[in-house]
Amino acid sequence: MKKEVMGLIVKRDDGSEIINYDDASFPSYIYDGWIAPKVTWEGVPHYHEDIEIMTIKKGRLAYYVNGKELLLNEGDTIVVNSNQIHYNLCVNGEVAKYVIAIINPRILSNSVAVDMQAIRPITENPDIPYLRFRYINEYTEQMRDLVLGLPEIRHDPFQITKQFYQIWDIIRKQASSYGATAEEPISDPRMLSFKAMMHFLSNNYPEQIKLDDIAASGNVSKSLCNTLFHQYVGESPINYLMHLRCRKVAELLRSGKQPMSEIAALTGFGGVSYMSETFRKFFEKSPREYRKQWE
Repeated sequence: MKKEVMGLIVKRDDGSEIINYDDASFPSYIYDGWIAPKVTWEGVPHYHEDIEIMTIKKGRLAYYVNGKELLLNEGDTIVVNSNQIHYNLCVNGEVAKYVIAIINPRILSNSVAVDMQAIRPITENPDIPYLRFRYINEYTEQMRDLVLGLPEIRHDPFQITKQFYQIWDIIRKQASSYGATAEEPISDPRMLSFKAMMHFLSNNYPEQIKLDDIAASGNVSKSLCNTLFHQYVGESPINYLMHLRCRKVAELLRSGKQPMSEIAALTGFGGVSYMSETFRKFFEKSPREYRKQWE
């Protein structure tokens, strides 16, 4: 695990998240975590090929998958499928505690047969963006116990694999009632356009960008561009861009000693004053105050 990016969601050029695995040689990230208002990992839309599993230990939070809001209460578990756009938010300023596990399903694929029969019918099924386990579900308690036990074995690849097989067995049983099949997946053109726009912003955020530029990158109208951003991430394209720039500011504040003027230039802000004003809007503290936390 890279400590310098803990608490940050770092993305590739295509907008997908680079998972900060606990061990670079084994694709799993397990964390006994929490979320509070205005932390750097709140409300950051992202996606990855890994399966994301979260069980709420205390409190509640709002979880968004492809723009759909799900309220998760204590004891609930959500499983987010591969390559789905997701993020979470606090509810009414409450702090929530949870266990999160981000695990690549390829650790289960010890043969082509297993991959084709048990993995891909779920990970490549467009009808299963997520699976939700709560009080009305027969697998809720078993899933909760398995996920809550993961932090104790987070540095043991064999035990993680063993436990993930049990989790995946439950996922398969639950998915069977959602119509999981081995049919060829059908791409959603609207999601593809949105991911293209995320990709464009990830590559070009330091530049002067207008709404026309964002819409053109997804080959959609400005009106549909606005609609897609509100659908998938709950904010306008320009607000998303400002939030992205501020997260890049946070990365630079934590990883180096560059002067504020240089950071402002590197992240697309016209000056330190505007950068500070915008950063405070998202994180409720100035860049200097944020930097002091990590000195």
